[in-house]
Amino acid sequence: MKANRVTLITLGVSDPKRSRAYYEALGWVIEEDLGETLFFDMNGMKFGCFHLEGLAKETGRTVEDLKTGAMTLAQNFNSDDEVDAMFARAVAAGASPVTQPFKTDWGGYSSYVADPDGHLWEFAHNPFWTLDDEGRVA
Repeated sequence: MKANRVTLITLGVSDPKRSRAYYEALGWVIEEDLGETLFFDMNGMKFGCFHLEGLAKETGRTVEDLKTGAMTLAQNFNSDDEVDAMFARAVAAGASPVTQPFKTDWGGYSSYVADPDGHLWEFAHNPFWTLDDEGRVA
C-alpha cells in the first residue's frame, strides 16, 4: 500500500451552491452534486466541498473547531502570465485577494486568494518544476 498520496481533498463550506458557482467560474468541472456535498474530478483524485454543518456532524467536531486548521492549497502554472490570469479570474469569480502576484525571494512567482469561505489558494510559477500537459508536476 502506497502511503504518500492523497485521493480526496474536502473543504468545509457554508454554501455549497455558492462554492459550486465559484469553482465552476474558475474552470473546474463538477462530477457529482449531492446537495450538501460536491465533487470535482482531478485526474485520478477528487476535490470536494462539504457543507460545514454536515462535516461537523460526520466528524463529531464543532463548526468552530473545523475552522481552526491552517493550510493552503496550490496550483502551479507554466508562467508568471498564467499566474496573473488565474489570480484575476479567481478575484472576478468572488475570491478575496490576499497577496497580489509577486516575485519570490527563491526565484518563483506567487499570489494568494481566499475562496468565498476563506480557504487560501496559492497560484504560483515555480521555475524549478516542469508541468506536464495535464498540469501535473513532472
